[in-house]
Amino acid sequence: MGKKGMGRLDRTEFDAVVVGSGPNGLAAAIRLQQEGLSVLLLEAKDSIGGGLRSAELTLPGYMHDICSAIHPLAAGSPFFSTLALEEHGLEYIYPGIAAAHPFDGRQAAVLIGSVEETARLLGKDEQAYLELMGPLVKDWPAIAADVLGPLHFPSHPLLMAKFGLKALSAAGYLARRFHTKELRGLWAGMAAHAILPLSKLSTSAIALVLLIAGHRKGWPLPRGGSVSIANALASCFVSVGGKIETGVNVRSLADLPSSKAVLLDLTPRQLLQLGGHNWSPLYKRQLERYRYGPGVFKIDWALDGQIPFSAGRCRLTGTVHIGNTLEEIAEAELITSKGGHPDKPFVLLAQQSISDPSRAPAGKHTAWAYCHVPNGSGRDMTAAIERQVERFAPGFRDLILARHVMNTAQLEEYNANYIGGDINGGMIDIRQLFTRPALRWSPYRTSTAGIYICSSSSPPGGGVHGMCGYHAAQRALKDIFGRRT
Repeated sequence: MGKKGMGRLDRTEFDAVVVGSGPNGLAAAIRLQQEGLSVLLLEAKDSIGGGLRSAELTLPGYMHDICSAIHPLAAGSPFFSTLALEEHGLEYIYPGIAAAHPFDGRQAAVLIGSVEETARLLGKDEQAYLELMGPLVKDWPAIAADVLGPLHFPSHPLLMAKFGLKALSAAGYLARRFHTKELRGLWAGMAAHAILPLSKLSTSAIALVLLIAGHRKGWPLPRGGSVSIANALASCFVSVGGKIETGVNVRSLADLPSSKAVLLDLTPRQLLQLGGHNWSPLYKRQLERYRYGPGVFKIDWALDGQIPFSAGRCRLTGTVHIGNTLEEIAEAELITSKGGHPDKPFVLLAQQSISDPSRAPAGKHTAWAYCHVPNGSGRDMTAAIERQVERFAPGFRDLILARHVMNTAQLEEYNANYIGGDINGGMIDIRQLFTRPALRWSPYRTSTAGIYICSSSSPPGGGVHGMCGYHAAQRALKDIFGRRT
């Protein structure tokens, strides 16, 4: 990897230039380079990765993930799975329990192992869970590529229809088939990853995909931090002839070296801000109308010991959803969507050091958490988040040695794609699920031939899976280079 300053790059011609080195930019660059093209990948920061970076944010020896932490979609990504990333130093660690959801008292629902194992712990809802998840987990290999891609005629229409009928429903509506607080709470925690009210259509899709991923691949974390995924992808790219330049802040397309194709791992607002080009009036209007979702407020902790959750299973898992009942989570997400800040926010918490001791000094631990806030919020949610953790883990606050917080503005400063703290690249409700960032025959094409968008603002949306970049590269390979893919 090389490093350039902020000035103009040498005018060396490339077949393709990719702007942005998040998981989608890296995926696009790798896919293009696999075809024997000459590809340049540019990154504004001094290090690659986008949301895949790790650093000692609190105290020396405590390694924290700056954004993404647990990676169910990366481990099961249809594209990443083809790259033999373990040969480039990536090692996933699989906690014994993929995810846990505590309730007041000492109870917790868990996502563990097979569908049957999880179902057995759900009491009266055992059969309901088997009927919902069993067929979908079985069918996933046949439909994964279609689910994690743009709207098109699927390879297996009947299987896809079975998934779609459930996935496009509102999570709150689908939950009516459940009776126990355990399954209702577990389901609500999964659906809340959509960062939308649970009454919105398509919120079930997020829950289903995360549950399927947990049963098929688990919810792993990379040894050494999320940066390990970025480093492995970069190593893969360079190994097939790709070139990376860091420290290059592209403010105008005129600053880019000449190429046949440009792929932008950027969101619509940044496309509008790019100089050196004018989008068509229709495309510009669509970009201007693109809607960003709520943001997040994030905390990293250096801890004197393991979080003392009252529910024992929560002490063994990499991911804990803190929100109590479905009703409480639904209320928190609704308040946030209306511009408020709930007193009892839904909190997503990761305990990387439980499974990866390299993240903290011996006997010490790290923890990572965030809650949802209105887009652009400047509210400090530290106290609210820590009250929620303490509620289910009495004594937690006594273990805090240091903390590092990031509000929505700081998140956007860290990664320009996180507009207003939106880590999903835009709202993923039914209106933007298939039309992100604009209603077009191919969502990856912009209004200018040879320029493509490959960020999470294109299908299938947020998450560390690389499929937005992969599909954008596939489109460019067909359009520009005449490659059958």
